[in-house]
Order: sequence, then C-alpha cells, then structure tokens
Amino acid sequence: MPKTAAPLLDLPTLPGISRRGILHQAGLTALALTLPRTGRATSRDSVDPTVQWGREAIRQAMARPGAPAAMSVALLQDGETVWREAFGWAVPGRLKAGADTRFNIGSVSKVLAALATVILQDRGQLRLDAPAFRYLPGFTMLSPEYRQITLRHLLSHSSGLPGTNGRNLFAFAPLAGYAADTEAELADTHLKHVPGELAVYCNDGFTLIEQVVLSVTGKPYAAFVQEAILEPLGMRSSGFNLAPFPAESYAHPLWDGKALGQEFVSAYATGGLATTPEDMMRLARMFIAGGVFEGRRIVSEAGVAEMGRSQTGNLKINPCPEWNWGLGWDFTAQPGLAAAGVQCWQKNGGTAFYSTDFYVVPKARMAFLITASGHGYRPAAIAEGLLLRALHAARAIPALPKPAGTQIPPEVAVDASLMREAAGIYGNYEGAYKVAFGPDLSLAIHRWQAGKWQLVAQGMRLRSDGWWWGDKADEGSFRFDMTPGHRYLIQRMAWASGASLASMPIGQQLQPLDTPIPAAWQARVGVQWTLENESPESVIWVLDPAQRYVIGTLAELPGYLMWRDGQLLKPLSDTRAGMTVRVPVNNGRDLDELVIETRDGKETLRVGGWRLARKA
Repeated sequence: MPKTAAPLLDLPTLPGISRRGILHQAGLTALALTLPRTGRATSRDSVDPTVQWGREAIRQAMARPGAPAAMSVALLQDGETVWREAFGWAVPGRLKAGADTRFNIGSVSKVLAALATVILQDRGQLRLDAPAFRYLPGFTMLSPEYRQITLRHLLSHSSGLPGTNGRNLFAFAPLAGYAADTEAELADTHLKHVPGELAVYCNDGFTLIEQVVLSVTGKPYAAFVQEAILEPLGMRSSGFNLAPFPAESYAHPLWDGKALGQEFVSAYATGGLATTPEDMMRLARMFIAGGVFEGRRIVSEAGVAEMGRSQTGNLKINPCPEWNWGLGWDFTAQPGLAAAGVQCWQKNGGTAFYSTDFYVVPKARMAFLITASGHGYRPAAIAEGLLLRALHAARAIPALPKPAGTQIPPEVAVDASLMREAAGIYGNYEGAYKVAFGPDLSLAIHRWQAGKWQLVAQGMRLRSDGWWWGDKADEGSFRFDMTPGHRYLIQRMAWASGASLASMPIGQQLQPLDTPIPAAWQARVGVQWTLENESPESVIWVLDPAQRYVIGTLAELPGYLMWRDGQLLKPLSDTRAGMTVRVPVNNGRDLDELVIETRDGKETLRVGGWRLARKA
C-alpha cells in the first residue's frame, strides 16, 4: 500500500522564519464554532447559491482544530461587491470580526510593489529592464553577475538573490531599517543562480524594490504607495504597520490559544500591508478597468497588462511551466480557473500569523479575497471553488470542471539505468529527500525531518504518462526531470479545489563531494549556536524562545554540511559554506551562507543578517 505525504503545493509565501513553527497554529476552536457574521452585502440573487457554498466552506474550515479565530471575504462581480462578510473573532471571546476588521495580507502586498514600479515606469522615472544597480549605487554582491539583475527580475522571482532576510522580519513593535539592512547584508553574499536562469520564490527582490522607490522618488516606500495607490483608490482601511493600530481595529493573531498584540511586518513591499477585503476589491476594480478607477487613471493599461503577462517564457530552467509568474502575481493563469478556460491573476500571502488569497478574473470582471488570522485552513481551495461557482452562476462557464487526476494510467516497463541514475539524495531549502528503488522496481521516497528519515511515499510505479503513481489517485504522483546539469524530483498533486493538477520540484539531486569536510568545519559539527542580534520585540522569541541551531552532516551524502537540520551546504573555505541547489518555484527559496567570524578571540557565525554565538 503506497503512502504519501500531504500536498506540498498550498503554502504560505512569507515564511522568513521556520515553516515548522509557523504552521503550528493554535486556534480557539470552541469560539470559532459559533461563527458570528457581520457586514453581509449580497446584492444579486444570482450569486446567492455561490455565497451559501462559500459560507458553508468557511464554516467547515473554522470548525476544524487549529482553525483561525477570524476570517473575512469579499466577492466582486461586474464592478460591484456582491458579498462581503466576516466570521469569528477579532479579539477572541470579546470582539467579533467585522467587514472593516484589518488583516495582515502578507505577500499579497507584492502586487502593490509591482504596481508601484509600473507606475514609476509610466512616469519615466525608471525602466523595468534596467539593471537594479543603476538605481541603487551602493548595491553590490560577491557574485559579479549581480550587475545583470533587472527590476523585472526582482518582481518575477528570477533575480538569483538567496531568498529572505529573516532578521527582525516579524515583530510585536515597529522596527525601522529592514530594507536598508537587507541591501547591506547582500553585499557579503553570493547569488544562488544567474539572473534570469530560473524563477524561485524570493522575498528579498521585493525588499530591494523599497530601496529603488526611495532612490528614484526621495520618498519612503510606504509613503509613495499611500500617495500613488491607496489614497487614489480610496483604500482608507489599508496601510503599513508603521505604528500601532487601535486594538479593536484588527484581527489579533493567536499562539498557543492566546490572543497576541499587533504583528508588525518589517518588509513592507514583500509583505507589510494591512487591509480589508473590501479595500482590496477597489484595487481589483482598477485592474479590471485597465488601470482606471472611478474615472481616474492610476496606471497605464499597458502596465496592468505587463503585470498580468507571464514572465517565465525565457527561463533556462523551467521544469514546471504551469507556474506562470507575473510581475507581483504568483499566477497569470491560475490553474483551477485555467482548467475551465478562464484567465485569472492570483497571489497568495502568509505572515507568521495570517494567511490570504487574492484573485482577479479580468475578462469576467470578478475578484475575490479571503483572509484569516491563522494558517489552519486552505484558502486556495475555498477561493477557487467559490470563483468557479460564481462563474458558472454567471454563465461564464458551461459547467464546473470535473476533478482532475482521478484515473491512474497503466504501468509501463522501467529502464534500470534510469533507476540507477535517479536514486540518491535530493536537496532543497528545508529538508533533504532520499530516493530509492526496491527489488520489485517500485519507488520509495523518504524526507529528512526532525533528525531522521521519514516516509513520504512507497510502492509507487512508473505509468504510461511518465509519472510514478501508487494505487490511489488522490495520493499524487512523482517524476524526475533532467535539465542539463540538474536532476529534479517533482511532485504533482490536485491543486486547490481539485479542478486541476499542478506540479512542483521538491528537490535537486546532489552528488557526494570528492573532498572531505575540512577539519575546521568538522570541529563545528554538533556545536550549538544561539541567536544574539534579533530584536527583543521579534516574533521569533514567541515561536521558539531557545533559538539554538546546530551544524550537522548527512551520512548518505559525504562532504556536505547540514544547516538547521535540513539545508545542505558546501564548504567553500575554512570560514565560509555556500549554497548548493537551484530548485525552481518554492523549494529552492531562502538559502543560506554560513560565515565564521572571530570576535574577541571567539568564533561567531553570521547567516545573512543574523549573528549567532557559539554556545560553550
């Protein structure tokens, strides 16, 4: 009987700290079960069945253990908000969430960063295809190819920057200077790939956009967005976490069943906007109208079109082309709606305590946003399912798509040489995979987690479609992709509501190194390192008060170091260890370099902006 892991395709997009901690969300289930509702504005009978489906989907999601305490939604159709509603508690047990309750929308903020950049191009103040260093004279990196990074690369996740500056990213007080610190920290870092070679989710690219906006306008990023976007659109409930909000105005985050204070996101362009679903429908109306809002042009029609155009056509490594990144958008053709023949721009977002999904369907003149004060639900499944029903109710599609991937293809013979070549260790940013083939020619996959190998899949057999399946269709499938010099393990699962399949590389094959780990690094294996330069206000201290890290090794892959029990690095010298993988989409994000420095005769470890002390 094959066994597989849970789907890996529905992920929050701003985990600057460990996803293992962020995904441990403790909800107040007893309170969520009451599902108080406010702010309903359904105005068209034709969408009532859709709304009822959405309410029931949310009720079921909030009834599960670990569910968010609050959710809020808005649905736009033909320029009118036909449904807006809030569920649950803004302050658990004391204040119900309302339609005007603010939520942090995380990486959905990236859409505004791209919009701000396109507006500045309209004004002649910058060019998307100009090198970033032209606008950032102090920007530099150890890899000389950094001079090839364009603003387009930054906005489409193809810059080659390592990933995310985790230092002081999420906090319980406003912490200034994050973008400048990120630019300075990159000066002593390598690129993980040549700009434009592949696209892998990268927060730091959008953080550099903050610096670009400041450079060309003389205004801080948040002030420019307020002036150029939020105010013209009348988004009066939207803004960045620059100062404390009134306690009753936002959905409070939860941790271990307790309501916490305001979460401040230091990376404004990357994920710092707080807003309401109704405000985001104003943004959607502007996109649908080709850059015009209530008779006022905000951005050129060409600029809106460019944001919604796939930026992946010229990538050299692109084993999963269904990931059609736009400028700021995760998808320019969201898979579930594309299965119904409808184009949809989509962006999801997550912070330490919130998760959001935002959809704009330009030709059908629809949009939807769902947001929550937690991660214990699947926003993509609700959003996609609701929009498909809204499209069907509006007769924009003849029928709902049938569930995808329900039929398992027949088995085919296996090439023994393929098995020999594909077996081995595959690395990514947070946990290696081990691929092995049994005497019966079946595939087994294990993942390194919590210090041991844990089963992901077994009994998988090669089928006529080129994928390895088990005997249950809903368990997904795997294949191997060989791009010259890069072999990837790829997982395919039903996407969101199940209307389509989507795949993602989950690891890149690594070969044992010919040279052993240098003695200087061997002496550091097993040593604990403690974080010493994170702000006391950082969210990190709530998620994991100890903040201790260990450099390890992996017996099956000689020559590599293992950082934080997951990421495999290559020693570059006695004092530096570097990145090893180029994994597109999401599993090659947030890579680290380790740099040993000596302070007062003692070794310290620098990882990006973090500094760690060696525990005695």
